[in-house]
Amino acid sequence: MEGQLEIRRYFLVIRRWLWLIVGCAVLAGVSAYFVSSRMTPVYSATATLLVERVPTLGTNDYAAILVSERQAYTYAQMLTEQPVLGAVIEELGLGSETTWQQLASHVDVELVKDTLLIRLSVEDPDNNRAAQLTNGIANTFIAQNQALHQARYGDSLSSMREQMDELSVSIEETQAAIDALSTSDTPEKQADLTRLQTVLAGYRNSYTGLLQSYEEMRLLAIQSADNVVLYREAGVSSVPVRPRTQVNTALAGAVGAMLAVGVAFLVEYLDDTLKSPEDISRTLGLSTLGAIGQVKNDGGELVTIAEPLSPVSEAFRVLRTNIQYTGVDKPIRTLLVTSAGPTEGKSTTVANLGVAMAQAGLRVVVVDADLRRPRLHKVFRVHPRGGLTGSLLEGAMDGRLQPSEVEGLVILPAGDLPPNPAELLGSHRLQGLLEALLQHMDVVLIDSPPVLPVTDAAVLARNVDGVLLVVDVGETRREVARRAVESLRQVGANLIGVVLNRVPSRRSGYYYYYQEYYRDGEEKRKRKKRAAPVQKG
Repeated sequence: MEGQLEIRRYFLVIRRWLWLIVGCAVLAGVSAYFVSSRMTPVYSATATLLVERVPTLGTNDYAAILVSERQAYTYAQMLTEQPVLGAVIEELGLGSETTWQQLASHVDVELVKDTLLIRLSVEDPDNNRAAQLTNGIANTFIAQNQALHQARYGDSLSSMREQMDELSVSIEETQAAIDALSTSDTPEKQADLTRLQTVLAGYRNSYTGLLQSYEEMRLLAIQSADNVVLYREAGVSSVPVRPRTQVNTALAGAVGAMLAVGVAFLVEYLDDTLKSPEDISRTLGLSTLGAIGQVKNDGGELVTIAEPLSPVSEAFRVLRTNIQYTGVDKPIRTLLVTSAGPTEGKSTTVANLGVAMAQAGLRVVVVDADLRRPRLHKVFRVHPRGGLTGSLLEGAMDGRLQPSEVEGLVILPAGDLPPNPAELLGSHRLQGLLEALLQHMDVVLIDSPPVLPVTDAAVLARNVDGVLLVVDVGETRREVARRAVESLRQVGANLIGVVLNRVPSRRSGYYYYYQEYYRDGEEKRKRKKRAAPVQKG
């Protein structure tokens, strides 16, 4: 259940700051689109080189594979060095203004994992030149690689050839000497003949071995010279790789939205005002009895009279019903409405709540006990006359009550402002006045000054059946409301709950949430009422 409440709270925060989230996302996306659309497009061309297995003598296949892989890494490094890139610049006639270091910064070489393939890519604002550079680098490297291998084996082959020529001469000379001695039969000449035949056999064996080595090296040189081939040439691309306008726009919008969400949650975290029933329950330990929306002053503050079908009027009727349910065991006939600080809307709440109760058929008297800054006579447009002050000083209320345009609702204005409001409100005459009013009325609603600035509300709270605390959504701070509740509880006040005032409109999500919150409560009460057994008398 707590997890669901947290999720709902997160949803409400996002819904409240949706305008900022959407605005930041749109702004970031439009900015990214504007910048990306004005950037010079860059094209990429890719060619693939194949490194064939290096032919090695006297080694197994695994060793040959390792040698080939290391050679592929070596080739990948050589592709971005000066001999190759310098030759490409000269061959394509790029001019002296282009250095090989500049060209290397646009070249990307990648070894394809678990293969002997090298992927060569070149980026350039001109798609045709990108393809020319890629293929030029690949072909130049292959040609230089062949030249390097031929040069490496050429010296060895030449040396071996010279040795073979020398051996051929020696073989011919030795064969000629043997032929000259073949007709001689003297012992000395027969010994020389035997020696020369042994030398000739040695020369021939050496020549045969050298010839075999020469052929193997020549074959190895031919195979090594062609161990890198252009597997796939680079083609001309018509789609630029940078800037990716659509991707940049989407990413910028997402980043802007995430930043806005972070800012929204940071502001909510740093905001220590009360904004929801969960805040009220968690901070004050009280239940929320009503949520009143913004009251427009077009038709006056008595919205329950000017617009009886508006959501705000319905919210006051919900508040009236919830107050009745809080006094099931002991009906609340005298109700004090106050707030932690000034300008939180308690006078407007008292006035409209009185109208809502009178519209329900109750006889209601609204008493303006704010003897410092009274407002109810302005809200109901009545003359203050003697009011509450005159009634308390003279000990009578005849002629002090003034009728309103709502049947069953009368007003007792504040009257003249006394120098000692707290002493006057704490007198026995006030208790007597409340008892006298209850003899003729069903409910007495009392408007008082704020709790924290003065002690008037705390004095009045001891003489009433219940106290209703008005909290201005997004304005009343947690610590201020907590101190107000503590002050009331210290005098033994019966705090029946809190009414949230000036709840933001549906656009921010709060008002919709509160409407659903109380609608769910009404449905639960109706279900309980239908499920209750009927007692027959």
